[in-house]
Amino acid sequence: MKRQLIFVHGRSQEHKDAQGLKDEWISALRAGLAKSNKKLPIPEADVRFPYYGQALYDLVHDAPPDEVAEIIVKGSKDEARRAFTEPILNEVRRKLGVTDEEVIDIAGGDVVQKGLQNKTWVLAILRAIDKHVPGGSGATIASVTNDVYQYMRNPGVRDRIDEGVRKAFSVNDANVVVSHSLGTIVAYALIGREGKATNWQVPFFMTLGSPLAITMIKDSLKPIKTPDVVGKWVNALDVKDVVALYPLDRKHFNVKPAIENLGHVSNQTSNHHGISGYLEDETVAARIYAALTH
Repeated sequence: MKRQLIFVHGRSQEHKDAQGLKDEWISALRAGLAKSNKKLPIPEADVRFPYYGQALYDLVHDAPPDEVAEIIVKGSKDEARRAFTEPILNEVRRKLGVTDEEVIDIAGGDVVQKGLQNKTWVLAILRAIDKHVPGGSGATIASVTNDVYQYMRNPGVRDRIDEGVRKAFSVNDANVVVSHSLGTIVAYALIGREGKATNWQVPFFMTLGSPLAITMIKDSLKPIKTPDVVGKWVNALDVKDVVALYPLDRKHFNVKPAIENLGHVSNQTSNHHGISGYLEDETVAARIYAALTH
């Protein structure tokens, strides 16, 4: 049975050319393979790149990136989004060691209301995160959280994204799936819901820069389990990537068989989260190569 490679991208891919993005992913993978004198072992025609970036943007876009607080600081109609977002922001800042005192200091004085209804408080949290992990990480985690919320809680958004990604899978080929950021949630949820019923074969599933283990996200996906059709699952993260807050290990994402975690990645992109920084890693690329050739 022939093996095809499916790339499932994350957020912030709007206003881009699908073929151009596919070429960027393949180029980064080629660079990673070259470090161990390997080449892409399948034709580029057997690499699938379901593009949903513009659809996602059109469905959930609320504010430009430099006004990221407005994405999550809304009125009473967004209580559900606030309830989803607040624990995630607080979990990230606590994992990074950001204290209330540090946030108050950045906010410029006493903050009576320490919650997402207070825009000053939210902006101070995001700026504190940036101080601990430079590169726009505060804006990244807030924006990713918003898009994850929309995908998981808005059936219209989920169905539109799933429709495109679903078409990349083949019942006649073995599907090697490599996903990134929000795409790890999309791929995990879709394969888990539909893989067995549609008879997909997924011998290898890779998650890169994944937020799956963040408590609110993980709880929203329960019951947690490895999708029935997945053979080997490998997860890779840079410990400075605030989107990939935890490894997918027994403590944070306990499934059987255990997920192999590659926690050594040094992602050289500005926020340690970019896809090129993962695919150019020699070990990540070698795992993908092995999945395509065995």
